[in-house]
Amino acid sequence: MNKKIGNIFKGDKVIWMVFFFLCMISIVEVFSASSNLTYKSHNYIGPIIYHAGTIAFGVLVAVITLNIPCRFFKLMTPFLLLITAITLLWVLIGGQTINGANRVISLFGFTFQPSEIAKGAIVLATAQILSAMQRENGADKKAFKWILWITIPTCFLIGLENLSTAALLFAVVILMMFIGLVPLRQLGKLVGILAFFVVLAISMVMLVGHDTSGQEVAKTEQTDQPKKKSKLEKMLHRADTWKGRILKFGKDDVTPQEYDLDKDAQVAHANIAIVSSNIIGKGPGKSVERDFLSQAFSDFIYAIVIEELGILGAAFVVLLYIILLYRAARIASRCENNFPAFLVMGLALLLVVQAAFNMMVAVGLAPVTGQPLPLISKGGTSTIINCAYVGTILSISRSAKMKKEPEAVKNIG
Repeated sequence: MNKKIGNIFKGDKVIWMVFFFLCMISIVEVFSASSNLTYKSHNYIGPIIYHAGTIAFGVLVAVITLNIPCRFFKLMTPFLLLITAITLLWVLIGGQTINGANRVISLFGFTFQPSEIAKGAIVLATAQILSAMQRENGADKKAFKWILWITIPTCFLIGLENLSTAALLFAVVILMMFIGLVPLRQLGKLVGILAFFVVLAISMVMLVGHDTSGQEVAKTEQTDQPKKKSKLEKMLHRADTWKGRILKFGKDDVTPQEYDLDKDAQVAHANIAIVSSNIIGKGPGKSVERDFLSQAFSDFIYAIVIEELGILGAAFVVLLYIILLYRAARIASRCENNFPAFLVMGLALLLVVQAAFNMMVAVGLAPVTGQPLPLISKGGTSTIINCAYVGTILSISRSAKMKKEPEAVKNIG
């Protein structure tokens, strides 16, 4: 029996344990944080059954993926890039709107986010370029250009509707190039140019966007003739949201008496959840702020984790992601070939960097981005694809050709 189970759950056992704990925390915390969904649907058990089913399907996807030899992932790259291009254009033209942005596509009764597929495709392509153009003293200078030719158009298409996802993906690509020994001079120039464009983008957002803090007053002053938007305003139709987030994050600390719970409800209730948690938390299922946080089961689930599991539970979640990154780095260091090494690091960074940003938002160290917590937040496409990323890491751990370790090192590990 144990042998049969071992044949199913192959690959790095530590990553399997991290994956298991993240899935269990997800089921418990999403069940607790879904009070708004249960209230709206009048179905107490329905949302968690759906989420548990999604997790179970994700585990199945991970098991299927880990049985794919890592050499076949190279063959997927051109097809995934083609699908990425088609679906990103499709979602801009005819996608469904969620939270004021075209982010999902409906196909045969199912909805999925093209940006999730795009992230994996770009990491695959970057790993392939870096591995193919490695030289004795690092990556060839041309690798930098090839990576940017693929990454920039993709991030631009994603960024029109989901700027935070585009920024996170670009950050992961830069980290992969650093790991892949792309010349520091090229990376330095890129970072300088990016800093310039970030300043320019923020300036455009602040210029084009409208401060919606006085929205109620503005509504009473509207005329019958709607104001025509310029082409720039149409392209940057998310500018109001971005400007609002920048202004809220840049605000000086205000006293509790001056805080507006209506305008800053998410951040306010996340702060209340964290402050009221103490060290040990209120206990699973005993959150109070879940009833006031509209995205308690998604963007702000880490605040609910802190409220219910306390500082120790929150630290344990952070530790799980750190272990995931550490094990991925160890697998990468043992790979004999470059492609699986770069791929495993790229996928691990994709999960961990997004997790870091989500947790920073929840505790007030970053502006609200709308990024879910990988493998914990409630999700459809994102959960399943994140499970596929874990499956790919596990596939590399079991099927990639590894360097032989000395006996002393083997005994330590």
